[in-house]
Amino acid sequence: MEKDPMIRIINAGDIRLMRRVNRWHAPMWVRMAVVFASRAGDGWLWGTIGLVILLFGGADRFAAIESAGAAVLAGFVAFLVLKRITGRERPLTVEAHAWASLLPPDRFSFPSGHTITAFAVAVPIGWFYPSLLIGLIFCALSVGASRILLGLHYLSDVIAGIAIGAGIGFAAVIIRA
Repeated sequence: MEKDPMIRIINAGDIRLMRRVNRWHAPMWVRMAVVFASRAGDGWLWGTIGLVILLFGGADRFAAIESAGAAVLAGFVAFLVLKRITGRERPLTVEAHAWASLLPPDRFSFPSGHTITAFAVAVPIGWFYPSLLIGLIFCALSVGASRILLGLHYLSDVIAGIAIGAGIGFAAVIIRA
C-alpha cells in the first residue's frame, strides 16, 4: 500500500534535514549543550522545576503541579500508544549519526516523548506562572531541538510532540479550572 502523498513529502523533508545535520561538524560546545538539553529532558529538569514550584510557588503551586502532572501522565500514555501504532524507525536506524553518542530509550521515533513531556510541563507551569513562560518554552524547545540534532528524532516527530504536549498541557489546565 502506497503512503499518502503528504506523508511522503514530510518523510522526504525529514530525511533531507537528518542528512544535513549528520554532515554538520558541530563545535564541541554545541555538542555538549545539545547532550545537556537532551539529558535535561530525561525528567530531572522538570522534577526540579516541580520541586521549586512546590516549595516557593505560593497559592497556585498545587494547581500548577497537579495540572503539569496530569499532562505528563496523559502525554506518556499518548506517546506510548502512538509509537506502537506508527512504528516509525528512528533516524539513526536509517543512517548512522555523525556525532551523537546517546542511545535511544526505545525503538520508535514518532512522536518525540521527550518533547511531549517538555511541553506538557511548560504549558501548565507557564499558565500559572507567566513570568516563567519564556524560560520554560526555551527549555522545552531546546529539548526538542536536541532530539533532532542527536539523530534520535525527525523534525516531524518533534513538531508532533510540541503539538501533543502543548495541547495536553492546555487541556489539563482547562480541566483543572
